[in-house]
Amino acid sequence: MQVLRAVVNSGSVTAAAAHLGYTPSAISQQVAVLEKETGMALLERAGRGVAPTAAGLLLTRYAAVISRHLAEAETALADLRAGRAGRLTLRYFASVGPTLLAPALARVRREHPGVAIDPKLADPDDALSEVSRGDADLAVVVRRPAETHQQGIRTVHLLDDAYRAVLPSGHPLAAHRVVDLADLAGEPWVGSEPPGPCLTPIIEACAAAGFSPDFVAQSEDYPTAQGFVAAGLGVSLIPRLGLSTRHPGVVIRQVRHPEPIRTIHAVIRANSTQQPALRTLLDALKDSTLP
Repeated sequence: MQVLRAVVNSGSVTAAAAHLGYTPSAISQQVAVLEKETGMALLERAGRGVAPTAAGLLLTRYAAVISRHLAEAETALADLRAGRAGRLTLRYFASVGPTLLAPALARVRREHPGVAIDPKLADPDDALSEVSRGDADLAVVVRRPAETHQQGIRTVHLLDDAYRAVLPSGHPLAAHRVVDLADLAGEPWVGSEPPGPCLTPIIEACAAAGFSPDFVAQSEDYPTAQGFVAAGLGVSLIPRLGLSTRHPGVVIRQVRHPEPIRTIHAVIRANSTQQPALRTLLDALKDSTLP
């Protein structure tokens, strides 16, 4: 159709051939193929040149529209390839939002202002499924080393987020700079995590220290857990990322023997790293550090 358009616009097969860099014979063959496909004559003799029939004129108008759309598509693809346009969809869990994700997204916005960013809170299992299905480009999740291999998914280690002991300000252990986990064995505990990958490191570390924590109060958000501790209901373990805002009635101490740690990863589809904005986001997340 673009060959036909060139013939119609130039008024001759020879001129169209010179413009397109083909031989006149090749141009005539292309027009003949198109006439066979349409079942209609597209050109007719007009003096020393050719003129379009009604069918030829109709197809020429559509060829112009197609050419314009192709040019627009090529421009849009070039913008997408260069990271000047597109959409970046990501899933995350609450405690990484203000400390890890926000500065990373700010960098993406600076370097790729034309890319729309769609971050949403999601359960880690749901987030991973969304990435697998292609409904999300990236998810920030807590995963154990044995869980980092999944077909079609690339897992990128971001950081190890150590848990800290959260104690009432008047607690006897508040005078210590570092607390042995076993020293908390006889304490009432305030739960800070729901069942899942963030609670598992706490339970496993306590088991390694020889005890099972006695949860007397349960909270699934860190500010409330700190409030419970400050009120004297018990002690708690909260990861560093969850301690960006600290309650004035608690003290935070490092834990050892062992130190519970949750491992935070970004997960993406294995074939998606050609997206410039996604590469920038990954680099920004890896460059982020704990406060």
